[in-house]
Order: sequence, then structure tokens, then C-alpha cells
Amino acid sequence: MNLKKCSAWMFVTITLMGSIPTWADVVMGIFPRRPVAVTHKAFKPLKVKLEQALGEKVVMIIPKNFKAFWAGVKSGKFDIVHYNQYHYIKSHKEFGYKVIITNEEKGSKLVSGQLTVRKDSGIKSVADLKGKTILFGGGPKAMGSYIAPTWILKKNGLIAGKDYKVKFAKNPPSAVIATYNKAANASGSGDIILKIGGVKKKIDIGQMLALANSDPFIHLTWAVSKGFDAAKAKKVQDVMVALASSPAGKAILKSAKVTGFHKAVDADFAKVRAITEYAVGEKY
Repeated sequence: MNLKKCSAWMFVTITLMGSIPTWADVVMGIFPRRPVAVTHKAFKPLKVKLEQALGEKVVMIIPKNFKAFWAGVKSGKFDIVHYNQYHYIKSHKEFGYKVIITNEEKGSKLVSGQLTVRKDSGIKSVADLKGKTILFGGGPKAMGSYIAPTWILKKNGLIAGKDYKVKFAKNPPSAVIATYNKAANASGSGDIILKIGGVKKKIDIGQMLALANSDPFIHLTWAVSKGFDAAKAKKVQDVMVALASSPAGKAILKSAKVTGFHKAVDADFAKVRAITEYAVGEKY
């Protein structure tokens, strides 16, 4: 190879290599359950711990909204992803994501959907919601605050659009707070929302009534993409599970606003699939 051709080849190689250094990074996507700044602060210690364990840079991405987040899931942008139970069953079937971890929050590995009203609303049963406006937290992909509450309503003979009006709040806490402020007759959220400190600071939760809960199902989920190295996935899983066994690890859990991480397999989502199929007719 002459010098001129060699120089040209080196230029092309360096140019191509310069365009792909992030391919070596592990990209961790976190769904926008909370504001971006709050989420980044909460999960930064976990990110650092995973970097130390993997010996690689972990890039944390927190999209501003659910639309942008789901676009990242769909495109395979995330190697590790934290999202809700519906996100998992859908992405598992359509894109090959594999669950490795589920959250434990407030000491529980399970969560339920919940319908909440003001105690002075006059609403005493799910049947009383006929003709009312229900404010669901998040959007139609929200497992705990839309799909599971819709399951409750359907079990009680109420159909969206026909028997009650559907509206969406930015997130589950916003739905409960707005219901407290009489912007809606009821809210759909996870049963954990009334236990959150931020909600307790904004409303008098003693004035709220948990009208009904769905069947319990496995908590929020961590999964890896279809092409993610299996050995790395196992290491991430082991590191996250072990956090509860040391003071330093417990500090990471506290920052992430969880009380533990637990190993999980796809079969653990049978109840999630059953609730989803019954509530919204989607089979995963």
C-alpha cells in the first residue's frame, strides 16, 4: 500500500472510530416517573456503583417525557432500562427486553392500582363513579395508575367513555393532588402514592379515601436489551441485589427511593399480563 493510500485509509478509520466511542458505554435509561433533576440525583449513586462493578462508563439518560422515553426503548437506545410493568411486558414481546430486577418500595415487592376520592365527595363505592370524571396519573401506558385502576372499574361494570370520563395528569402524585383540590371526582394511581412524603407535604391525606385496590402485582422493573451481554446483565443483577447487605449499599437504595432490589424472571409478570389483557385488551 503506497503512502497516499495508507494515509487515506487511516483518515477513514479514524473518522469512523471518532463517530462511535459511545458504543462502548453502557446506556441506562430511566423512565420519567419524577422530574429529571430529581431522578438524576436519585440514581447517580447507583450509576457510579455500576460503573465500578462493570469497569465501564455508564451513561444515564432520563427523557423529559414518556413519548421520548418510549422512543428510546423502541429504538434499542438503552442497554439497561428502568420502567413500569406494562412497559416491560410490551417491550419484552416486541423488542426482546429481558427483566433482571424489580423494586421493593416501602418494604413491599408488590404494588396495586388504586382509585382515590375525597372523603367528603359523597362517593362511597366504585359504582358511585358512574358519570364522574377520573384523573389518571401519567397516560395510557401507566400500569399502576391507569391500567390497574381501569381493571378495577371494569370489574365493577364501568366502561371508559361510556360510564365515566377519562382525563390524564402529568404523573400519579399530580392526579391525587388535583383530586384533593377538587379538579376531578377521583384519581387513578398506585397504592403507594398516599405514602409518598412529597404528597403528604402538599395535601392532608387524612381527607382522602382509598376507594378500591386492584389485585397486587410485581413492582417497577429493570430490564436489559436483547443484545446486552449476559455476563454483564448477571453482574448488574448481583450488584443491585447485594446493595441491601451493606451500609454503603443501603445509602444507594435510600437515594434511589427504594428499600431493596430483587431478582426477577419473566414468569413473575403473569398477573401484570392478566390485568392488562382484561383492562385494555392487549395480550402480551
